[in-house]
Amino acid sequence: MEDWKLALSALTGVQPSDEPAEQTVVEKNKRVGVVYSTNPDYAYDDDTQPQAATLPKNQQKLRLSMERTGRGGKTVTIVRGFVGTDEDMAALCKLLKQKCGVGGAVKDGEIIIQGDKRPMLLNILKQEGYTQTK
Repeated sequence: MEDWKLALSALTGVQPSDEPAEQTVVEKNKRVGVVYSTNPDYAYDDDTQPQAATLPKNQQKLRLSMERTGRGGKTVTIVRGFVGTDEDMAALCKLLKQKCGVGGAVKDGEIIIQGDKRPMLLNILKQEGYTQTK
């Protein structure tokens, strides 16, 4: 069964690797979208960017707005402008949902809270230390 690997290595000049099949499957999963490259010097480059560090609360410039369009007539309050990691944004969203007693989610870098809760959210954010909130 190893004969074909030796024959292939003789043709290509590349030594056969003794890696287990599980590692190659994991490496292939990281390269989503790349099918095959004939370039021997090809290095796969994923477009992941490191997340920005979370700014202190008093430097966050959060903006509150109310939207109704594109949501089936439902009113939501959007919190925009948060600079930081996804985990910190999710923690802030959880805090706001609990204090308001409503549902919400984090999508596309925005915190979405159900209902028109702008005055309540403004008070909560100011109490939490987000002083530049409008």
